[in-house]
Amino acid sequence: MTDRRTELADNLARVEDRISAACAKAGRNRDDVTLIVVTKTYPATDVRILSELGIRHVAENRDQDAAPKAAACSDLPLTWHFVGQLQTNKVRSVTGYADIVQSVDRVKLVTALSKEAVRAGRELNCLIQVALDAESDARGDRGGVGPGGVAALADAVAAAEGLRLGGLMTVAPLAGPFARRQRAAFDRLMEISSGLRASHPAAKMVSAGMSSDLEDAVAAGATHVRVGTAVLGVRPRLG
Repeated sequence: MTDRRTELADNLARVEDRISAACAKAGRNRDDVTLIVVTKTYPATDVRILSELGIRHVAENRDQDAAPKAAACSDLPLTWHFVGQLQTNKVRSVTGYADIVQSVDRVKLVTALSKEAVRAGRELNCLIQVALDAESDARGDRGGVGPGGVAALADAVAAAEGLRLGGLMTVAPLAGPFARRQRAAFDRLMEISSGLRASHPAAKMVSAGMSSDLEDAVAAGATHVRVGTAVLGVRPRLG
């Protein structure tokens, strides 16, 4: 455990240095960027170490792994983010532990999240996942809705009982005009965010960037970066 704690502390320090340097280069305050550690495939013991090291935001992408892990760590002062593609049959479970759902990409999901949030007496913060590899309001290969569908979906979230529209999220696309152009992709996300905030001023959260491209996300203006491998190490292969 001591060795793992040292490993995670060292990795966090390196990631912190990267974020701080990126903020300095972009003329931003370090406090403007929140680090979310993506703990998928790693055990609850790692989550506990991360909490002891000062991490307050963690993310998961598969409910079958996230639900028991969140339950095992329910005593910790953590904000849980769900970042994976979410099927409606998993919504009740996810609503039980997630504070923020970053992967909202269709009205059917908004309806399901609203129903379960009301049933649980909770308010869920929701981000619209933007698919920059999709045309108009189509869905992307990695989930998300095309830029043309953001406004209508945002209106649906904002009007839904039990939900709060927090902002936008994207994953750097593997295809389309922004493939391998992370900075351009994140700049485009910021343009969409600016348009969204004209009608929903409180939707200020912009979640973008991962271990390999967090500097591009910070430079573009992301408020949150989602880092897994650079903190926890190369992920074990999923069965």
